[in-house]
Parts: sequence; C-alpha cells; structure tokens
Amino acid sequence: MSTTAFFLIGLAVFVSAFAQGCSGMGFAMLAAPIVTLFQPGLIPVLLLVLMIPLNAYVGWRERAAIDWRGVKLISIGRFAGTFLGLWILLVVNLHQLSLLIGWSTLIAAGVALLSPSFELGRKGLGLVGLITGVTETSTGVGGPPLALAYQHKSGAVLRSTVALCFLVGEVISLVVLAIGGKVGADSLLASAQMLPFLVLGSYASKFVHHRLDGPLLRYLVLGFSCISGIVVILQA
Repeated sequence: MSTTAFFLIGLAVFVSAFAQGCSGMGFAMLAAPIVTLFQPGLIPVLLLVLMIPLNAYVGWRERAAIDWRGVKLISIGRFAGTFLGLWILLVVNLHQLSLLIGWSTLIAAGVALLSPSFELGRKGLGLVGLITGVTETSTGVGGPPLALAYQHKSGAVLRSTVALCFLVGEVISLVVLAIGGKVGADSLLASAQMLPFLVLGSYASKFVHHRLDGPLLRYLVLGFSCISGIVVILQA
C-alpha cells in the first residue's frame, strides 16, 4: 500500500468511525468506496475486521436501548444470507465487485433518503437480516438495510441495535470467509494498521453522539454515500 493510499484510507476510516459512532451507521458506506478506489483486494475483510471493535464499543455505550427482539430476528436472517454473499464473492472479479459496491451503495443510500416512516414485523426484520448478510459478506457494506429498518427510531435505539446486529453478523461473515479461504494476511495487516484511525474516530464520537438524534447527520452520511458510490462506479 502506498503512503498516499494509507493516509487516505486512514482518513476514511477515521471519518467513518466518527460517523457511525454518532449516528449508528455509515462506516462501510463511507469507507468501502474509498478502500475500493485504492486497495480493492482488501474488501470486504478490512471493513469486517475494523467494524468488530467499533460496533462492540457503540453497542456497549448505549446497551440499555438495544432492541433485543430485532437483533434476534435480524441475526437469524443474517446467518442465512452470509452463504449467498460468499458465493457472490467467489464468482465475481474485482471489477464486477467494484461496480456492485458502487451501485449497491448508491441505490441503498437513495432508498434510505426517500423512504417514509414504517414499522417492520417478524418477516420484515428477517428479510433485512438476509439482505444484510448477502451485501455485507460480498462487499463489506451491510448498513443500508439496517438503517432503513431503524432510521425512524430514537438515536440510542438505532445506534445500539444496529451495532449489535453488525457485531453478530461480522463475526459470522469472517468465520465463513475464513473457511472459504478469503481472509488473507495482507487484509489482516492492513486492518491492524488502520486501528489507530478507528480508535480516534470512535473516541471522538463520544463527545457528539448524545447531541445527535437523527435527521441532519443521517442525511449527510447518506448524501456522502451517494457521492462515493458514483465515484466508484465511474472509476470501475
């Protein structure tokens, strides 16, 4: 990894960790397009590894607000979707994967911006988990379906519940990817190098998250995701 790529990816990790620490979403949507531009081979392992400590911290910080029913149903669907996501990762090349990341980020962010308020039942939450399993295992981007499911809840419920869903899912995805031979030493080393940026970003969110309960930061995160998705599509 070149020095320029290292610092730009590090900056993306810092900003993404801060955004997710504040709003409960945004890490993969913000970081994935930047990583894809400079080091596409690190997708999705880099994102999955970094999100484990990030989401553990966010979930613990607001653990009293966790929607345990939603976590259970989403995690069941998430487990099933992981294997389809692995299949996608095995059959597409890096060029196709870049296009998949760009379009999935752009479409999901657009849908999240435009969707009205709604309440999901058991089947809906399971479907959210299934879609998340597919997208996060194949591209590292799993936030949009969860953001859609909880975007109209309070900030504390959204941040804590989405963080715990992410945490369970990321462990499942990494285990499945490791079994499939997709977790390499290069990705693990790059993840370790990005940890300082992750720690700084998540720690900085500690001073802001309780003041943010929705719309403005949510729109900024999803708007930037749209721009990032377009850049990756054009690059691919």
